[in-house]
Amino acid sequence: MVAIICEFNPFHNGHRYIIETAKRLTNEPVLAVMSGSFCQRGEVAVCSKFERAAAALRYGADIVAELPAVHAVSCAQRFAQAGVHIATAFESTSCLAFGCEDDNLPALQAAADAFQNEAVNRKIALLMKGGAYYPQAAEQAVREVCGDAAADMLTQPNSVLAVEYLRALGGSSVKPLPVRRVGAAHDSRESCGGYLSASAIRERLRRGEDVSAFMPEPPADVTYPALLERAVLCRLRTMTAADFRALPEVGEGLENRLTAAVKTCHSVEDIIAAVKTKRYTHARLRRILCCALLGVTESLQAQRADYVRVLGFSQTGAALLKTCRLPVVTSAAKAMKADSTAAEFLRRDILATDIAALAYQAVKPCGADYHTKLIRSWQPAAPDER
Repeated sequence: MVAIICEFNPFHNGHRYIIETAKRLTNEPVLAVMSGSFCQRGEVAVCSKFERAAAALRYGADIVAELPAVHAVSCAQRFAQAGVHIATAFESTSCLAFGCEDDNLPALQAAADAFQNEAVNRKIALLMKGGAYYPQAAEQAVREVCGDAAADMLTQPNSVLAVEYLRALGGSSVKPLPVRRVGAAHDSRESCGGYLSASAIRERLRRGEDVSAFMPEPPADVTYPALLERAVLCRLRTMTAADFRALPEVGEGLENRLTAAVKTCHSVEDIIAAVKTKRYTHARLRRILCCALLGVTESLQAQRADYVRVLGFSQTGAALLKTCRLPVVTSAAKAMKADSTAAEFLRRDILATDIAALAYQAVKPCGADYHTKLIRSWQPAAPDER
C-alpha cells in the first residue's frame, strides 16, 4: 500500500493526479491520511471532512484515515511526524508518496539529512539568536554548510513538507516516492490546463464561482472563515497569559503580547498584525490562534496519537485495515465511551467539527462525528452522510 499525507482542501484534479500516479508507479492501493475540520494554515477546511473523504474514495483512495486536529494544525515538522506515524502503522504500507515542486530525491534526502549535522544546527541557533525566524535560518544554514542543491529544497512549500516527511521516516522501511507537482504553482491564482491551486479554488468557491473544470465534483456547501471571527475573539478574551503560554509555538514573552493585543484589537487580523514579528510569522500566529480556539496545548500536541481513526474505505481497503498495528477507530461514539487513549484526541476532532459547523452560511448542527456513518465507497451513501 502507498500512503499519502494530505488535506484535500478541497479534493481537486491535482489530488486525483497524485493518487493515480502513486497507483500507477506502485500498482498498490492508496491510504490517504487526511486533515479533518481544520488545516495546517490554522483555518477551517472549506468543506466537510466526510465529503472530502468520500470524494477521495470515489477517485482512487482505498482508505481515508483522519489526521487528528491536534496535529493537523501544527507546524510542518509535527504535521509530518503525525502523518508518518499513522501511515507506518500499517504493515502493508510500503511507500509514502508526496507532491513536491522538485522530485529530486537525492537533494530532498540531503536536505533532510542536513538537520542531523551539528554544524547546521549550530548555525541555525546562531541565526535565530540574531533575529532570523526558523525557516529562513534553516535555509541559510543548510546552504552554507551543505550547498545549494539541498538548500533549494527548503525554498518551495511542498518541497519543505517533503523534507519533513523524509525526516519523519527516518530509519523506516517505508520508501519515499516524490511526485513532481503538475499544473498551477502552490498558491497561484492562475490556472494551468485543468489545474488550479487549492487556495485559488477555495477563493472561487467562496465567491460562488464555477470551479468544475478544476475538481471532479465541487462540494455541496462551503465554509466562510470570517463567520468564525467572533467565536475566535470570544475564546481569546477568556484567556490569560498563562493560557496563551500553554499553547504550541508560544515562547519568548509572546503570551504577554497576545494578552495585550486581545484587549485592544477588534479583529483577528488586527491581533496578528499587532504581535507579528520576523520570528512569529502570519502562518505561525494563525496556527497559535487556531490552537487557542480548539483547546490544543503544547503538552497535548507533543504526544503521539496511538490509534487510527478511519473515515471510510473501499472493498480493497477493508482487508488492509487488518494490517494496522494500532487500534482502529471506526466509531467516535464507541471510542469516546471506552476507556481509550484516543479519547483526548478525538474530543478535539469532535469539537473542531462542531466549531466548523458554525462557518457555513446556514449553521449546521453539532454531532457530525457521532451521526455520520462510516463511508464504504462501494455502497450507496446513507442520507446523513452529506
